Amino acid sequence: MSTPPYRRIADEIGHRITSGELRPGDQVPSARQIMRTWDVALATASRVLRELRDDGLVESRTGSGTIVRGTPTRRSVGSPGALLSRDRIVAAAVRIADAEGADELSMRRLAELLGVGPMSLYRHVAGKDELIYYMIQFVTRDYPLPDPPPQGWRARLTAVSRLQWNMYVDHPWLLQVHTVTRPLVDLAGLTHSEWTLAALSELDIDPADRIREVIALPALVQGLASVMAVEQAAIRASGLSTAEWWALSEQEIRQHLSIGHFPHLSRVTVNPLIDLDALFELGIRRHLDGIEAAAGRGGM
Repeated sequence: MSTPPYRRIADEIGHRITSGELRPGDQVPSARQIMRTWDVALATASRVLRELRDDGLVESRTGSGTIVRGTPTRRSVGSPGALLSRDRIVAAAVRIADAEGADELSMRRLAELLGVGPMSLYRHVAGKDELIYYMIQFVTRDYPLPDPPPQGWRARLTAVSRLQWNMYVDHPWLLQVHTVTRPLVDLAGLTHSEWTLAALSELDIDPADRIREVIALPALVQGLASVMAVEQAAIRASGLSTAEWWALSEQEIRQHLSIGHFPHLSRVTVNPLIDLDALFELGIRRHLDGIEAAAGRGGM
């Protein structure tokens, strides 16, 4: 899997520290500054600072914000001398899954990264299934729903959908371990479902359809995110960005279109897959349009 945005940003700031550009006692960019500079969400920016703390490069100091540690030395998650704990095990597992995918995660692979014997992990987690459960909890706590919630059912459903989309963009492995039809029962999932039902309670639609939307809306987000994950895999396999692939394929595509059997396709000038965020926004907007139209007719 490709390196997630929070890790790339943490590595950039970490390089500024280890190279001496940022010295002990210097402030590192705040979460708000990271948001503006790298154009990321607050949850991602907060995760960057946590990664830097986990790496042993920075510390939080009252009145000064986040600063470079007095003796900044990059400490990997797998430093043998670090104390083993469930949180440390889970953080390491998330890093493996972010970089390589959930299929590449194993207790042996995790033990190698942490520099410990595989059996020592079982003192903290029962096995991979329990580890995955804790990993999901570890990740979802970085994506809280807005408090207070936005006004109106449409804004609330858009907010929870964007939150889920951002989680999948940052952690595509979630698509491998989390399904909407057989979800892990945890606080975050229950909170998202309650949020969705509360928003839909404002509309005059059948109660059964409200329950179906608890499945349908996140399923739509997962489907769109799966397109993104497949595209990321194709980029890694081919070494070509989406735009580069289309540019190389354009001549062949135009030859097929020139025979006159595809008059509508031949007039297309916009590549719908260049901007997957825009594709997500379109899908959610059209889905909510359908809910609104059905509510106006007195049902779905």
